[in-house]
Amino acid sequence: MKCSNYYIYILTNKTNTVLYIGVTNNLIKRIFEHKEKMVKGFTSTYNVNKLVYFELYTDIRDAISREKQLKGGSRRKKVDLIKIMNPEFKDLYPSLLF
Repeated sequence: MKCSNYYIYILTNKTNTVLYIGVTNNLIKRIFEHKEKMVKGFTSTYNVNKLVYFELYTDIRDAISREKQLKGGSRRKKVDLIKIMNPEFKDLYPSLLF
């Protein structure tokens, strides 16, 4: 059986005022698509393309469950979660490329 990785991720905009949560099996490719506005909709409309948080899962069901949990939580909880991993809200995408 093939072992796959799945990610939940949080993106924000330049001023950290908008949050977007998604799930993917290819984090680098998906964030690239957001950055290049290849994904039409919310993220391209609101310039949401800065990766500030992510989690890794090996089971898609767990990743989707976590995505739903985060989406259902308050903004404060999301911001607090981001600050644990990334207190300065730096774009984590470049660190994925090395």
